[in-house]
Amino acid sequence: MEREKTLDARGIWRVYEGTKGPIEVLRGLDLSVSAGEVVVVIGASGAGKSTLLHILGTLEGPDRGTVLIRGVDPQKCSSGELNVMRNRDIGFVFQFHYLLPEFSALENVMMPSIIGGRDRRAAEERAAGLLGAVGLEERIHHRPAELSGGEQQRVAVARALANGPSIVLADEPSGNLDDRASESLHSLVRELSRSEKQTFVIVTHKKELLEKADRGFVLVDGTLHEIGRGPDALPVL
Repeated sequence: MEREKTLDARGIWRVYEGTKGPIEVLRGLDLSVSAGEVVVVIGASGAGKSTLLHILGTLEGPDRGTVLIRGVDPQKCSSGELNVMRNRDIGFVFQFHYLLPEFSALENVMMPSIIGGRDRRAAEERAAGLLGAVGLEERIHHRPAELSGGEQQRVAVARALANGPSIVLADEPSGNLDDRASESLHSLVRELSRSEKQTFVIVTHKKELLEKADRGFVLVDGTLHEIGRGPDALPVL
């Protein structure tokens, strides 16, 4: 039986006005992702990876085409409905973790749940459990400045999972980490996709992430091309 589609993007176009005329960043792009999948999109700098993720995450609208999140078109939602969708159905992990420096790891992970109206005690229990899942059970009361770069990014992953979103979108999540921390984070994503039944779409320039993916794509000339899973599946970008 076919798995439920968490995300379905069809015919996505995004064009920006450049000094020398229109720049077609995305050109009729299609992407369909099932529940629990880890999908990795590889692309060179400037290929449009972040633009793609912003459109999939409803932070930016396409010029043409449709994005469905669990069958719902965000472009047809009111601003209130869209805010609820972002809080409930979509988790974001960025290259820069954007943790709030004055709050502990626990408090940072609690934030999406509190914003979503969850009871504070339930939010705290959920956050503590997620920090344990990412290996930070002994660091929950540390502030970001007291954590390593890899630990901070793990907090960011836990925060993205706080409300049990349908899909987690990650933009170069290991871009600022060393090789050891990157490998640890990549393995964590794979584990969480299985244990938490999370769907991940990750955009990156790191070919090594393909080894952790269920499916891999390369973004070239504004469209996606499915490729193999190993790092040798691609030429040098």
